Amino acid sequence: MADIRPLDGRTAVVTGAARGLGAGLAHQLAARGMRVALLGRDAATLAEVAATLPTEAGVYEVDVTDDRAMERTAREAERALGPPSVVVANAGVAEGGPFASSDPATWRRVIEVNLVGSAITARSFLPGLTRTRGYFLQIASTAAFGAAPMMSAYCASKAGAESFARSLRAEQAPYGVAVGVAYLHWTDTSMIHDVDRHPVLRDLRAQMPRPARRIHPVDQVASWIAQGVDRRSATVYAPPWLRLAQAARPLFPPAVTLLSRRRLSRLPDTPLEQTGLLGHGGRIETDHLARTHGSDPAPPSRP
Repeated sequence: MADIRPLDGRTAVVTGAARGLGAGLAHQLAARGMRVALLGRDAATLAEVAATLPTEAGVYEVDVTDDRAMERTAREAERALGPPSVVVANAGVAEGGPFASSDPATWRRVIEVNLVGSAITARSFLPGLTRTRGYFLQIASTAAFGAAPMMSAYCASKAGAESFARSLRAEQAPYGVAVGVAYLHWTDTSMIHDVDRHPVLRDLRAQMPRPARRIHPVDQVASWIAQGVDRRSATVYAPPWLRLAQAARPLFPPAVTLLSRRRLSRLPDTPLEQTGLLGHGGRIETDHLARTHGSDPAPPSRP
């Protein structure tokens, strides 16, 4: 009889698991019988997520951009839960605003978390994935398709994360480790809620075709991604119709430029201000930057 629960009893690692999509993925993978290592910056919230899972879970408060801390966490998680069969590099932050007036530390932090943090996650857990011939999934975005104005750091980081994962896929193929890229669109998280509080970003999103501006529930997006994990898919689309957008990728940059030229020029009375790091995760990262640099480099977006 075929094994209809191939992930049952195995171990998954999810970064950025304290809330939003990371927490949703943890629930999806636990429902498949997996033990789950929850990684993030907020131990208390991670513990709340762990308490709701039907399987064994470990809580690891860690900065994904800290090489040594991540290597230590990988060892601890493997001792407690076993070698990972699935690793999801989900941790991410975003900011909005004109690049010319962006705060260098804030802009750099988006790149560090979204791109460098994903690479560190892969490096830390690859030894375990190699032993299990497991699956590494990089959470990317439609921001990798066509770079949007006012989101330069986020778009650059997601395009970089996509390329990193594709390179890693080729390297790991001989060793039986599968690598996938998940392309997400608008997902109902605190990051998106903060985007819509800023007039310019809200206006730019409103100009998209109706299907492209729809916001999808976290549980639905997590379900789509978990189905990709089941299949060890090279590409995962959430929503699935994004697969059709791949063929049109060469058209996106000129279309975005044309739209931006028209819309931004009509907003002379709207200040093009920095949003700060968006969402709950962004506020945690803002506090981190304040401690690191001795002052708040850019105010976080608040409700």
